[in-house]
Amino acid sequence: MKFLSSIALVAAGLSNAVCGDAVPWERLDKNNSVLIVLDLQVGLYHTARDWDPTLYRENILAHAALGKLFNLPTILSTSAETGPNGPLPKEILEMYPDAPLIKRNGEVDAWDNAEFREAVKATGKKQVIVAGITTDVCTAFLALSLRAAGYSVFANIEASGTYTPLVRDIANSRMQQAGVQLVSLFAIVCDLMRDWRNTPGAKEVLPWLDRYMPVYGYIARGHAAAVENGTTIPGEAELI
Repeated sequence: MKFLSSIALVAAGLSNAVCGDAVPWERLDKNNSVLIVLDLQVGLYHTARDWDPTLYRENILAHAALGKLFNLPTILSTSAETGPNGPLPKEILEMYPDAPLIKRNGEVDAWDNAEFREAVKATGKKQVIVAGITTDVCTAFLALSLRAAGYSVFANIEASGTYTPLVRDIANSRMQQAGVQLVSLFAIVCDLMRDWRNTPGAKEVLPWLDRYMPVYGYIARGHAAAVENGTTIPGEAELI
């Protein structure tokens, strides 16, 4: 019995060690990252029921705009575009008139499409930032395939959507167990920027935040107004 207990303790220790080391801390590097805009199509948009629709529209546009902000190689892809899934929003297409746009005719997992695989490989980047509709299929299938192919994957949880919170949570858990990093828009922006003094830094990032993340953009507006006004009201000065 004591022998079996020892084996169980060793097994548990090994399991914890493997789990702890499975996904080591890794920083996003703007010089080693490619942005994937995956199946964020106007038809599929209606299946994203785990988000407020107005907020979600802004999130997918914000995801696409990351490439412009940080000058990332950006690849667009759609699934069965001529059917009910529809095209990408025109706002995204107008952002990237010259980016690769892989229109998959049948492949559900984008990695099954040879043209898409070659487009990713051609960038020479090893970190992939991705968001898609739906989270459990478009995002998860590609993320898992990329992990199997040796890529580091950062799944934007705010720009991926699906039809129920339960399905979203299961999909995120599945990806996380495979070593996919689950990240927010703000986390992506801050990790790519690294330092407000960099370029892109405060000068470029604050307008992006004001457009796509007003909860922070309005902090900057309030601060700028206070500096410009040069005044406080009674009670404010004692707060700082």
